[in-house]
Amino acid sequence: MTSSVQTATARVEPAPSKFASATGRRWLTIAAVHIGIIVLWQAIVTIFPVPSFILPAPTAILASLAKPNYSWVENTLVTAAEIFGGYALSVVLGVVLALLFSWSRILTLLVFPLLVTLNMIPKVALGPLVIVWFSYGISTNILITFTLCFFPILLTTVRGLNEVEPDILDLVRSLKGSRWQAFRYIQLPGSLPYIFSGMKVAAILAVAGAVVGEFIASERGLGYLMIQVQASLDTPAMFMAVVLLTLLGIALYLIVMVMEHLWVPKDARMK
Repeated sequence: MTSSVQTATARVEPAPSKFASATGRRWLTIAAVHIGIIVLWQAIVTIFPVPSFILPAPTAILASLAKPNYSWVENTLVTAAEIFGGYALSVVLGVVLALLFSWSRILTLLVFPLLVTLNMIPKVALGPLVIVWFSYGISTNILITFTLCFFPILLTTVRGLNEVEPDILDLVRSLKGSRWQAFRYIQLPGSLPYIFSGMKVAAILAVAGAVVGEFIASERGLGYLMIQVQASLDTPAMFMAVVLLTLLGIALYLIVMVMEHLWVPKDARMK
């Protein structure tokens, strides 16, 4: 009897090697598409007389990294600190505040509508005010990044916490369970798919937040560097800054995906 059950289970569950093979093929396809676009780009620029200040070749963009006066490493690290710092702050405060909202209806009634109204303010318009209040620098740009990332995480986390069946929470209370135990063992596991959904959206916005701050007023960072090279029409360097910003955003998004893969069952992940 046991052997027949194991045989049936083996037939239902896919072999790990087949799953790894499918995942590998998917990533190879993604990489091939990106490489193909770069090769096509290089061919178009080489064949047709496109001015380099309008559309530089990928090789020229890569060559701009050799210019030491642009301080690529330092500026990239500054922007990375603003992106990851503001993002981490938004995740922590978003989840904590959502938990408080799930515990207190009065707090939700008083504060949540205010947060919705504040989120309607264009962040580009809010940037100059933040700089007037807090001067400019890495900490200010982290705050601007936080303002863009915070609300999506808060909104999805609130929804996830509210999706928990009330009967289960009543059962925990009847067993003398604390609010923290209900959150840790019931609400948090059930709301993880929603939390990671908001974190993915916020990961995309984090890069925009850091660049907005650097565009408005900054002395370092990739956004600041783009403003500087714009005056000299060094388009390859501008493209290189965009590429590095994109890579930072991809790195943050992949980190979120890995965390979701580790903590959320496959069937529960939100597409």
